[in-house]
Amino acid sequence: MRRRDFVKIVAGSVAICPVKVRAQQSEQVRRIGVLLAATSDDLQYQSRLRAFGQRLAQLGWSEGHNLRIDTRWGGGHAELTRQYAAELAALAPDIILASGNATVTPLLQATRTVSIVFAVVADPVGSGYAETLSRPGGNATGFMQFEYGLSGKWLELLHQIAPQVKRVVVFRDLIGGVAQFAVIQSIASSIGIEVNPFDMRDAGEIERAVMAFAHSGNGGLIVTASAFANVHRELIIALAARHKLPAIYFARYFVDDGGLMSYGTDLVDQFRQAATYVDRILRGEKPASMPVQAPTKYDLVINLKTATALGLMVQPSLIARADEVIE
Repeated sequence: MRRRDFVKIVAGSVAICPVKVRAQQSEQVRRIGVLLAATSDDLQYQSRLRAFGQRLAQLGWSEGHNLRIDTRWGGGHAELTRQYAAELAALAPDIILASGNATVTPLLQATRTVSIVFAVVADPVGSGYAETLSRPGGNATGFMQFEYGLSGKWLELLHQIAPQVKRVVVFRDLIGGVAQFAVIQSIASSIGIEVNPFDMRDAGEIERAVMAFAHSGNGGLIVTASAFANVHRELIIALAARHKLPAIYFARYFVDDGGLMSYGTDLVDQFRQAATYVDRILRGEKPASMPVQAPTKYDLVINLKTATALGLMVQPSLIARADEVIE
């Protein structure tokens, strides 16, 4: 081979190699873990995951092509969720998507190195997941559902739609629910309402607690944000209707399913936004410097059909304030 031909071949290979390397990098399969505090047949969570996947596809990520997703469903069971958190952390994925405080807490106990993007989390600073909203400082960032201070709004709205209520049972879990109850309790005396917590564990306990509470009159119900409330939402809504208890919930899908009233943010959109953070981390950004995003809008939804069944006359001023009224 003549020298000048050899030089041409070497020069050509040098020019081609970076292109090949870039092509190989672009086709690299990245791994995402997903931990959800629901069951796999939960239609609400299925819609959230669809929104997440659709947004990822718009950003150039496709499962089976350049993305692998490992999903675990905790079903509202604390021990199972802890087990899955440890399992996903051991897989060492590029990122773990977490939904709700019930999943983020065990994930951060399992790993401080794997990047975590969360959605539907109550007060991540107060929960210890982030140092500040603007600079989380650790391996987790994402989208918050509300700050704990919002919890007091549920009691105020319940009092407005059902002023006869003098006693309220507050359904909570032992992760974010304690702080939510503390805020509700702090304003209860100023409204003249007695509030009592109920720690949700299983369906039997929920049913017995509601039956015992409903024996006395002038009762109402607040369902705080938790995985347990989501798993048992059909039962809770049915019990509130059966025992004529005015109730307010943290998410609108409770109202879609027959609940009286909700005040909260768009949870499906949080998963859509979470996909943008996943994309940014996959492209090299670090969660420590990616600000936690807070909702800019909360929606008040009222089910007038349920209000009528409960014998409530909803004030026109409250209806005017609602973002949506279901008739």
